[in-house]
Amino acid sequence: MRLNLARIIQRSAVNGPGERFVIWVQGCPLACPGCWNPDTWAFQKRELRDTKSLVEEILSVDGIEGVTFTGGEPFMQARALAEVGRAVQAKGLSVFVFTGFTLDELTSASARELQSVTDVLVSGRYVESARVRDLTWRSSSNQQVHFLTKRYSPADMNGTAEAEIHIGPDGQLAITGFPATALLSETTPVAASLCVCQGAEDLSCRRCLARDTIG
Repeated sequence: MRLNLARIIQRSAVNGPGERFVIWVQGCPLACPGCWNPDTWAFQKRELRDTKSLVEEILSVDGIEGVTFTGGEPFMQARALAEVGRAVQAKGLSVFVFTGFTLDELTSASARELQSVTDVLVSGRYVESARVRDLTWRSSSNQQVHFLTKRYSPADMNGTAEAEIHIGPDGQLAITGFPATALLSETTPVAASLCVCQGAEDLSCRRCLARDTIG
């Protein structure tokens, strides 16, 4: 089975509990205004990955606690992600999923399959007018955190970092997580009008986050 991916980060501490392998899938029908990742909306081929090779890559990363599926919309590729989730859970890793759908909307067989291998699900569309800074793992107040297994509890939400900066081999920066505006203003010197995310604080807008040094 294959997945269409937008990008991955092999190790992140702001996309769920512990250090996690994060997968952004390509394709989302929701197109929430103000979304940080508008480049992941289009249902076009970006990086096609075989689920088996992806699982092998995940398991090759030492010391991570689990994998996080985000996007894009993970439930548009639910069966393939469920296959990845089952494989990594069998090796002791946890599965964390961000979705723009509400729990009541996730009723299809494929959606239930992905939920069956999910430890924590964060659900709900991003609502720009309800944007918040103080809710762990959420960007707007309507979004909800669901603990679908006993592996985690609300106590695991305490002390979680808000954002982190990744420096690529080419010197480009990528901010992931839930960064405050002040952090973005310090690390994005290019005018928002010139960037592909149109000032929506895209997690990986390479044009607006690219620079040689921080500060």
